[in-house]
Amino acid sequence: MENRVKKTILVWEPYFFMAFGLFHLHRVWGLIDRSSYAEFWIGVLENKGLFYFGLMGLLAALCILGMITFVRNLHNNYWWRWIYLLGGVYVLFDLFAIAAGLEFWNRLLRWMFDVKSSYWNIVWMFFVLLGGFSFVWGVKLLIQRNRAVV
Repeated sequence: MENRVKKTILVWEPYFFMAFGLFHLHRVWGLIDRSSYAEFWIGVLENKGLFYFGLMGLLAALCILGMITFVRNLHNNYWWRWIYLLGGVYVLFDLFAIAAGLEFWNRLLRWMFDVKSSYWNIVWMFFVLLGGFSFVWGVKLLIQRNRAVV
């Protein structure tokens, strides 16, 4: 007989997606006021103050937690846990590239925050939609987890 382990949604997972979603949903600000949004984030990236290191540390910790969860459940994962692995690799690379000052990444960020870019709305709307999906997914996972626990 096959030993089957029941898939479970860990207590932190819905909140992970909801927090990720809220982080990306704040980008609506960039669709409303390009200049102040770009000025704020370029300032954060250039000044590298307490907010920058706190945010980078939190993002790195969440990515590592997600990647550990993916690996620990390697043969018993939900499809959406691939987001932890693929998104985690991307975010950790992004954090590394920013911290290391990689020139090509800096050019990409400058392009993304170019308020005169004809692609501005496409870039930031993508992140807003990603945030909306992530937040709704987190709520769905929370509901599923609560039903399974009861």
